[in-house]
Amino acid sequence: MRIAIAGAGSVGRSIAQELLDNGHEVLLIDKTPGAVRIDSVPNAEWIQADACEITSLEEAGLAQCNVVVAATGDDKANLVVSLLAKTEYGVPKTVARVNNPRNEWMFDEAWGVDVAVSTPRLMTALIEEAVSVGDLVRIFTFQQGHVNLVEITLPSDSPMVGDRVADVPWPEGCVLVAIIREGRPFAPTADDPLETGDELLIVAPAELEDVLEDLLSHSR
Repeated sequence: MRIAIAGAGSVGRSIAQELLDNGHEVLLIDKTPGAVRIDSVPNAEWIQADACEITSLEEAGLAQCNVVVAATGDDKANLVVSLLAKTEYGVPKTVARVNNPRNEWMFDEAWGVDVAVSTPRLMTALIEEAVSVGDLVRIFTFQQGHVNLVEITLPSDSPMVGDRVADVPWPEGCVLVAIIREGRPFAPTADDPLETGDELLIVAPAELEDVLEDLLSHSR
């Protein structure tokens, strides 16, 4: 895939290198001369330009990109980049960095954002995930699908411990996508039993999170 990244700071460069290592074509765009450090990611294409300007995006060939990542340290810029990518160039997928959690509500399809990544919220979720047993933790929000990736660690008194995955009355719209057991993740099958201490990764609508937590963490 061809991926454009607006913002060539430490975050943008790190993303670019990971994507290059995975075999993608990457274009880095930044308006600050000092940020254009070609030697730091030599296999990427570089453009010194303002990604919030149509002429810059035209020069970058955004219409040929499969994904645009808005990774600047400015939330306003990330919203503008996402909106232009969607509305002016029809980019199939946009990913935007949220710097201030108070601005997270704006990062949705109205601004052309398919996936919003809030670093503060993600760090908070990972901390909660590390210390919480029996509590549902929201890890990630998929803006386009209006669903969340949530995690819950099954306590010993969970009513579902010992039940097969197929026998759990999952709320409609909730999908168990992975189980992490003894530090190893695996894709669950219908016959896999749930065990105490299992970390369940589930895609669920926000309105069903409380129902899901009651199902998995409360004793009968």
